[in-house]
Amino acid sequence: MSEKTIRREDARLLTGGGRYTADWNLPGQLYAFFLRSERAHAEIVSIDANPARARPGVHAVLTGSDYAASGWKSLPGGVSYEGVGGQKQKKPFWPALAQKKVQYVGQPVALVVAESAALAQDAAEEIAVEYRDLPAAIGFEGATRPGAAQLHEDIPGNLAFEYETGDAAAVQAAFAGAALKTRLTVRSQRLVGNPIEPRAFLASFDAGSGVFTVYSPSQGLNGMRGFLAAATGLPGEKIRVVTELVGGSFGIRSYSYAEHVAVMLAAQTLGRPVKWVATRSEIFLSDNQGRGLTLTGELALARDGGFLALRFDDGADLGAFSTPFGPQIGSRNITITMGGVYRIAAMHAHTRCAYSNAVPVSAYRGAGRPDIACVIERLVDRAAAEHGFDPIALRRKNFIPPEAMPYRTANGTTYDCGEFEKVMDKALGLADWKGFPARRERAQREGKLRGIGIATFLEASAAGVAPKDQAYARFDASGMLHVSCVSQSTGQGHETAFVRILSEGLGLIHENAGERIRIHEGNLDLTVVGNGTGGSRSLYGAGSAVKLLVAKLIETAKPLAAEALGADAVEYKDGKFEAGRKSIGFFDLAQKLAASSPHPMDCVAEGSFGATFPNGCHIAEVEIDPETGVVDVVNYATVDDIGNVVDHTSVEGQVHGGVLQGVGQVLAEHAIYDSDTGQLLAGSFMDYPMPRADWMHAIRCDEHPVPTKANALGAKGVGESGTSGALGATLNAILDAVRPVGITDLDMPVTPDRLWRALRDARNKAT
Repeated sequence: MSEKTIRREDARLLTGGGRYTADWNLPGQLYAFFLRSERAHAEIVSIDANPARARPGVHAVLTGSDYAASGWKSLPGGVSYEGVGGQKQKKPFWPALAQKKVQYVGQPVALVVAESAALAQDAAEEIAVEYRDLPAAIGFEGATRPGAAQLHEDIPGNLAFEYETGDAAAVQAAFAGAALKTRLTVRSQRLVGNPIEPRAFLASFDAGSGVFTVYSPSQGLNGMRGFLAAATGLPGEKIRVVTELVGGSFGIRSYSYAEHVAVMLAAQTLGRPVKWVATRSEIFLSDNQGRGLTLTGELALARDGGFLALRFDDGADLGAFSTPFGPQIGSRNITITMGGVYRIAAMHAHTRCAYSNAVPVSAYRGAGRPDIACVIERLVDRAAAEHGFDPIALRRKNFIPPEAMPYRTANGTTYDCGEFEKVMDKALGLADWKGFPARRERAQREGKLRGIGIATFLEASAAGVAPKDQAYARFDASGMLHVSCVSQSTGQGHETAFVRILSEGLGLIHENAGERIRIHEGNLDLTVVGNGTGGSRSLYGAGSAVKLLVAKLIETAKPLAAEALGADAVEYKDGKFEAGRKSIGFFDLAQKLAASSPHPMDCVAEGSFGATFPNGCHIAEVEIDPETGVVDVVNYATVDDIGNVVDHTSVEGQVHGGVLQGVGQVLAEHAIYDSDTGQLLAGSFMDYPMPRADWMHAIRCDEHPVPTKANALGAKGVGESGTSGALGATLNAILDAVRPVGITDLDMPVTPDRLWRALRDARNKAT
């Protein structure tokens, strides 16, 4: 499974042949618009919605009191595992429409339903809300400082959860005797996901059956249905979720949202379908944001550079409420691989998660794993610079060797396989590391600063929450094969990969068999168990189930083929069932039996597949104009161990996109909130820069597959590797460029203004 292929999805996507949620329309549907809080923290004194309700064409205005009267429940969130001292996470009640208070700018306060979207928006302007302003608590530090405003009356100090892992005493002892130490703090700023397709939701309710049918972009129908069932109190079978095309996700569509639940309530109340499509401004104000982490790491080393101990003290900004993923990112996700690719005898991490007056935080491409990988690689580079080690030799000395696999880290994570030194050596060659001094000298002659940075990283792909992953095979009346699973492609190319697995497994790769196979990611007529898309697990989860389906299809069909050929037994080879000189092709048999219902070749395959550990080495090379502070990423090289590769084209696409997202965080993106008022200061593309393709002058990608035995494909996942390597590699390259002029630390994003000021200050200090 190695050569490049033409992706099956591309023609449909590029010619507008797909259907997104905003394209769905139902007979008799109404349109929704949300009135949102323009305050970060305030009591709701009163809401007068009567003028809006009186407008012709307005069918309803729902507020927090309507949500309370419905008896529906808090939006779900939080973690179930225990923290420090056996504590449980503190979770406030989270209504779909604000009740008594608002806790962030953009929080839904009222929902207007009208004959048109424009009318609903106009009517919302006639709703009068009286607020009593309260002080805002912004960011983790602002929310946890003494005297900070309290968001939720039953959560003192805004502290939601405190978590630790590892052996604090062993780490303390190692640091006490260490010859060398290095310490730094990395602030991973809040980010806006900004998928191409804005959030949209269409809900209809059948009063006779009590069933909701909802249409929404998602990362898998089971996760969204579980969220909506928890919020409404309805059993899952009463909620049907429809997702077709999804224009980007990055983790922020793993579950559902307050707006979705409110739209469902409106559809039930009015007995008509209700549709809502967000504006780009609403995406900035209300989509779950990413990151919001402050990570302080310390590394203890022996005199010869051997790593002795590693410890972290971290803070996570959850926003105003707890999403299902938010506190997990700030606890387990940033600690499960806290040792990275290095052998470290003692580790400990302590992390606190706090509520603040901002949009809730959830998963965003890597969900904490790029952040911890970045800090580790920043620590290693700083240790090399501070204590006189070569950064490559220091890494090489401390890598976990292949013969140590499976390797159990000091905080209990077991890596199954990996060849970290070989991956790095391949990347060094791809990046022409040895030729860098000459390139730096040439840049100096041109008045530019040039730097090169490396990041050798490891991440844990998601283990998933479902007990297993299933793939269902169904044949239609023409003998075409329809395969259903739960994972939802949001741009990854699942259809290409899954059809390739089936075609190759059935020995039909060169017979256009793919034209007779259809992939369905979410089937309303089947109850399919499995995990949605997230944490780089789609290929090794759903894809492994599809791989197992190959053998199941062949074994199911063998007795049917024997009967068709009048033989006692058959063998399957190269797409055909053979008995002596007689044979029948796989799809010929399927078509021959198509009149039977159900089709006798229908079957299901399933398996349980645990977490894997993708890893890699990224090397960034940057050039800086000291007169403007502008950073150009002039070269970038990646080598990834993602296990067995099914389709290189899709892998390269995901690596390119992930790298650029990481570079975007390093150089530009930042959801900035005013520290006094809690207003979002980066609420549009006018003040929130997005990465552009021309930021990457050259990127070269290669692979070093070390297959895992944790799943049927031997795959490890690739969706987050680009971002996981990009943060550390790009930051290290920038610091390598400016370290000679006296700059040893920079916060993300390294904007031209921030870098220009740092360079100016360094020059002034030197003179």
